[in-house]
Amino acid sequence: MQGTALIVGAGTGLSAALARRLSKASLRVVLAARDREKLAALAAEIGALAIACDAAEAADVDRLFARIDAECPLPSVVIYNPSFRSRGPFADLRREDVLKTLTVTAYGGFLVGQLAARRMLAAGRGSILFTGASASIKGYPQSAPFAMGKFALRGLAQSMARELAPQNIHVAHVVIDGAIRSAQRPETAPDADTMLDPEAIADSYMYLLQQPRSAWTWEIEVRPWVERF
Repeated sequence: MQGTALIVGAGTGLSAALARRLSKASLRVVLAARDREKLAALAAEIGALAIACDAAEAADVDRLFARIDAECPLPSVVIYNPSFRSRGPFADLRREDVLKTLTVTAYGGFLVGQLAARRMLAAGRGSILFTGASASIKGYPQSAPFAMGKFALRGLAQSMARELAPQNIHVAHVVIDGAIRSAQRPETAPDADTMLDPEAIADSYMYLLQQPRSAWTWEIEVRPWVERF
């Protein structure tokens, strides 16, 4: 692999596992998040560039890509990972929370995806991956805003994949159907595998990035063996 790998919505867990894998694949890794300070340890570990960016703000996204243009090789991998969740009875939902959920989860994906696509079209290659969730395909009770945002992100990915694949840009959507294991949310029993291992999820992302273009996948679902379909 060559070029720059940008992870938007970077932090611990999945995005950290992805950052380490992409760095080992000889890509220049750029980590973007609202709180740049939380990226310091990971950035130092793998030699990544950490940039503060609110993915829901067009001006922030413009500055992010301008910085990459000035300091890094062209982006060949862009991963969109941010989301915001608001929950509660439908009749009681606060409008501003719903708007924020849609803006961060879906509109931010459009902003990042558009600027990534422009650069990849000029280069004639690239991969754009969007992180989905159970809510991408299942609207749960008291979770309407998150379902709205994730459904929209899935639709964006599908539309982009159909348009951009013939131009040698691989767009894919990853449905993460289950809870991700972390230090804050560990397994309840050793070796139970009731939660998704972030390293195992990263394997699936790397598989997508390494697929031959004669057999590209636009969407995959990953879930622990105990999760219901």
